[in-house]
Amino acid sequence: MRDKVPVWEKVCMTIEEAASYSSIGINKIEELAKRPKCSFVLYIGRKKLIKRKEFDKYISQSIEL
Repeated sequence: MRDKVPVWEKVCMTIEEAASYSSIGINKIEELAKRPKCSFVLYIGRKKLIKRKEFDKYISQSIEL
């Protein structure tokens, strides 16, 4: 049985978890993750994960998304 790790303690999140965590829509996060120099996306094969700390930093430095 896997223990549930709270999203704020995870190193990486799914797009859906990132949307719930940040109150930013899934489509907007997908759009941001597709940008060439996106620092908070991690690809594992075809799967995209969001690096939580980098995502937090990106959001805190942005004034508009």
